[in-house]
Amino acid sequence: MNPAGNTLQPILTLNDLCIAFSHEGEQHKAVDHISFELPRGSTLGIVGESGSGKSLTSLAIMGLVPKPNGQIISGSIVFCTPEGEKFDLLQFPEKEMRLWRGKRIAMIFQEPMTSLNPAYRCGKQVMENILEHEKVSPGKARSRTLDLFREVMLPDPEKTFNAYPHQVSGGQKQRVMIAMALACNPDVLIADEPTTALDVTVQKTILELLRVLQKKHNISLIFISHNLDVIAEIASYVLVMYKGQVVEKGPVAQIFSSPRHPYTKGLLACRPPLGQRPQRLKVIADFTEGSGNEEVCFETSAERALQHSALYKAAPILKVEGINTLFTLKRNLAGKAVKQYKAVNNVSFEVYPGETMGLVGESGCGKTTLGRTLLRLVEPDSGSTVYKNIQVNDLNTIELRTLRKKLQIIFQDPYSSLNPRFTIGEAIIEPMRVHKLHGSEKAHKDKVVALLHKVGLEARHYGRYPHEFSGGQRQRICIARALAVEPEFIICDESVSALDVSVQAQVLNLLNDLKKEFGLTYLFISHDLSVVRYMSDRLIVMQNGQIQEIGEADRVYTQPKSEYTQKLIHAIPGRSLMIPAPEIHKL
Repeated sequence: MNPAGNTLQPILTLNDLCIAFSHEGEQHKAVDHISFELPRGSTLGIVGESGSGKSLTSLAIMGLVPKPNGQIISGSIVFCTPEGEKFDLLQFPEKEMRLWRGKRIAMIFQEPMTSLNPAYRCGKQVMENILEHEKVSPGKARSRTLDLFREVMLPDPEKTFNAYPHQVSGGQKQRVMIAMALACNPDVLIADEPTTALDVTVQKTILELLRVLQKKHNISLIFISHNLDVIAEIASYVLVMYKGQVVEKGPVAQIFSSPRHPYTKGLLACRPPLGQRPQRLKVIADFTEGSGNEEVCFETSAERALQHSALYKAAPILKVEGINTLFTLKRNLAGKAVKQYKAVNNVSFEVYPGETMGLVGESGCGKTTLGRTLLRLVEPDSGSTVYKNIQVNDLNTIELRTLRKKLQIIFQDPYSSLNPRFTIGEAIIEPMRVHKLHGSEKAHKDKVVALLHKVGLEARHYGRYPHEFSGGQRQRICIARALAVEPEFIICDESVSALDVSVQAQVLNLLNDLKKEFGLTYLFISHDLSVVRYMSDRLIVMQNGQIQEIGEADRVYTQPKSEYTQKLIHAIPGRSLMIPAPEIHKL
């Protein structure tokens, strides 16, 4: 059935699609008999965690299933033109599919930096797509590219045209990818996690841009995400995928208000709620393995006040006064800096024992540089950092190494912070050896096994390498490595930003459990204000290297004083889930 008043056929129909991968002579289904329709001119959201099959489904539509191991073993993908002609894309030979790919169906990939060729200028890469599919001169292709850059609201189209991908920001790279996808006026646009790990404000502008462009060009949009809040912002209809299957589908408002499948309920419950502060976040297993009906305990304002009263009686564990960190952008022939950028600008604050101090702001605001400056991974230009009456900036190399037993950091990308040649056992033992802790090699191994159990892994993982683990597991390994030297203060630098929402909830619960067990103090850095608010006792908001606002986390969130904080809060996806019910399509 088609929606009332719409006599057109769905533009895309997937029927009984199965995709399998071969491994050691056995086939494993990654997409298991899924069927759905994309109504013409609408936005369909596909949501699920990593490994659910959502991205693989989009690759099948594009004719890009990884070969030779990947194989479509059944099903059809039917494209219907406005004139009513139907084509099964799975029956196209590669040469014909290449003519459709980018012309009739285009895709925005998850990570623009890996999708753009670093050796070619941004404009040339968009031109290449136009010249491939349309019979126009290079001059007209260039003009069309500049028009597209203006349409996607790049601030300086000419400059971006001549820039290499590494010379533009993450949000600008994503706009270049959108321009490339729109270059040949496609009928269907697939956006695969196009806002993952972007700042909430950049994410909001990308979502608004896609809505405007969809309406202007009458595009049918498939938007893929692991975040239901983002899906709520842009889609009218949603498919929920779990272990390669569609477990729930329907209008977004219906799925949000009355989810039926335990997995959908779990996805909705994993995100820190905007209006309350649970003592512990729900995880997917609570719903798929248990009833999920256990009562959630929320902290009351009286309990928070009591905790804070006890927390701030002690002397601060960390005092930061007037820290400035400058980066040199240009030097003269004599080597003297003639152009500098002040990444951290006169920042001062205190952190108390047992506190989680949140630090939030957009990319480039200076929050990561500040965290690294506190540990002297980046040297400050002026100001002081005092840890337990120790002047950190005055320490020599040997003294600083000794102090770093107490001050640790968990980096944003666990894969790049683990040596791929080391097993995880060796990676966790290494800091123990550097700091001569825990005695013999046997004691080291026993300590590693204990830490693995502490972070939810197993002893059998000891001899495995980083690439054998998921993103969430790798982050647990990094947490175990930080704990190996028995620290007192840990900087968590965007340590959950790229994780699925359910894995994110597990890691946040783990960090809170470890904080209570070991009496840790955290500086928790993120661009996600809802996550930072949930984790933090107090909250610092940074912009352009300066502190815009600092205060009790709930107060900053509910009664923001600065315009910048208000802007961040307004950009959080899913703030209002009172979504008008759309016309019901049969998916």
